[in-house]
Amino acid sequence: MSMKPISADRLSTIVSGKITHGPSVNIHYGAYRLKQVKHKNTVLFIEKRILSWDELKPFFPLVLVTEWKYSAHELPSQVTVIEVEESEEAFWKFTYFYRNQFQLPVVAITGTAGKTTTKEMTKHILSSYMKVTATQLSTNSRTAYFQYLLNIEEDTEVAVIETAVGAPGDILNAGSYFKPTVGIITNIGAHHLNYCKTLEGYIDAKSEMLEILDDNGTLIINADDENTKKINFQKFNGKLIKIGRSLSNDYAASNIQYGENGMEFLVHYQGQKHHVEVSGYGEHQVYNALAAIAASVEVGLSISQAIAPLRTYRPLNKQLQLFKGLNGALIIDDTWSITTTSLEAGLKVLNELAGRRKRVAIIGTITDIGSWGVFIHQQAGEIIFNEGVDILITVGEHARIMGDYALKLGIKADVYSFNNGILAYYLLKDLVDQNSVILIKGDMYSKTMFELASNLKNKEWNPPHF
Repeated sequence: MSMKPISADRLSTIVSGKITHGPSVNIHYGAYRLKQVKHKNTVLFIEKRILSWDELKPFFPLVLVTEWKYSAHELPSQVTVIEVEESEEAFWKFTYFYRNQFQLPVVAITGTAGKTTTKEMTKHILSSYMKVTATQLSTNSRTAYFQYLLNIEEDTEVAVIETAVGAPGDILNAGSYFKPTVGIITNIGAHHLNYCKTLEGYIDAKSEMLEILDDNGTLIINADDENTKKINFQKFNGKLIKIGRSLSNDYAASNIQYGENGMEFLVHYQGQKHHVEVSGYGEHQVYNALAAIAASVEVGLSISQAIAPLRTYRPLNKQLQLFKGLNGALIIDDTWSITTTSLEAGLKVLNELAGRRKRVAIIGTITDIGSWGVFIHQQAGEIIFNEGVDILITVGEHARIMGDYALKLGIKADVYSFNNGILAYYLLKDLVDQNSVILIKGDMYSKTMFELASNLKNKEWNPPHF
C-alpha cells in the first residue's frame, strides 16, 4: 500500500527544509532506514551519509531528507535532496503532518496477554463493514509503526494497532504516531520486567494508554484484572468502559460455555442480552471478544453488527490450536508466547478439554523477565500447582524452577525436567495415548519448543537415537 502522495516541494515546507538538489517529484512511500526503501518515489529520512548509491538505483527517483551537505557531483540526477537541520526532527514533523491529514477512529490495544488476538478480532469485525488499516500480527516496533501509518489512505475508515510494551515510553511512542481515539488494556501480568524493573513500573508503562487518549477518547479495560485495578484512573477525563463478568460492567459476560468450535456466552449490554459464539477456547477468549465488541461499538457499529462476524473469526496459529498427534493424544499447541497470565489461561483450557483424560503439560522458559527470573518461574510453578495436572514436563534450565516449586508446594503429579525436546518426546512416547490431552506452552522464538510441538503433531515422526 502507498501513502497519500505529496510533492517534494510541499514536504520541504512541512519539515522546514530546502531542496538543494534534484526535481520536485511526487512521493508515494516513506522510510527512515535504508532497508525500508523498496519502491520508487520514496522519501528517506536518514542521519547517515550515503556513500554508495548502487543498491538504491532501482528505486530512483528517491527523495532524501538529511542534514548532510552533499556536493552536486556526489549525487545522481534522480536523487532529490531536502536539506534540514536535523533529520529526526524533520521525520517527526512529517509524521505529525501526515497523521493530522486524517480524521478517523484509531483503536490502540495493549496488554500482557491477548493483545494480538483482541487486535485481530477487532480488525476482523470492522473489516466486515469498513476499510481497515491494521498492524500485522504482533509486529509492533517503531520501524513498523511508520510503515503502518503511511498505509492510511484517503479512503481508510478506521485503523487498528497493537502497541508494544517492552519498556516505559513504548505506548507513548505509539500514541505519538497514531493518536488513538479508542484504547484497550486487555490485562496486566508480570512480563517485560527486564525493562520495567518492577511490576509497578510495568503497570505504569501500561497506564501510558491513559495519556495518549484525549478527553474525547474512550478507554476499555478488563474490570476483573487485579493489576489493571491498580491504575489511577482519576487522571483520565475520557470515557471509561468496563468489561467483565459482573453485571455492573458496561459489557458483561454470563453463561460461558465450551462449544464445539470455541466459546459461547451471553453478553449483557444496555439492559439486553445477546448470544455470542467465538472460535478459540478458554475464558480469556471471552474477555478478548468483549473488548473487540466494545471497541467496534465505539467506532460506530451496533452491538449486533459487532457480534455477528465473530463466528467466522479464526484463531491465530499456535494459540491453543487443537491437533490429533502422538499415540492418538489430543495436542493443544500454545507456543505463540508464554507469560504467567497466558500460562494460567492455557492450563484452564487443558483442564476443561481433558475432563477425565490424562492431563499433560509441557512448559518452556518464560523470557523477558530479567532479574525476576526465579520469582516469575516460581509464580508459574504456583499457577501449575493451583490448576493441577497429571504429568508436568519442563523444558529448559530456568523452566525447571517451575517444576521444583510445584513439587515444593505438594503438587500431585509426575514431574520431569529436560533441557531439550527430544528427551521429552522419548518420555511422552511411553506415557501418552488416545486418552491423554497434552498442552505444550512456550515462546514462538524457542526453537526447542517449536520443534517439539511440531513433532508431537506429526504422527509419523521418528526421533533420532543418541
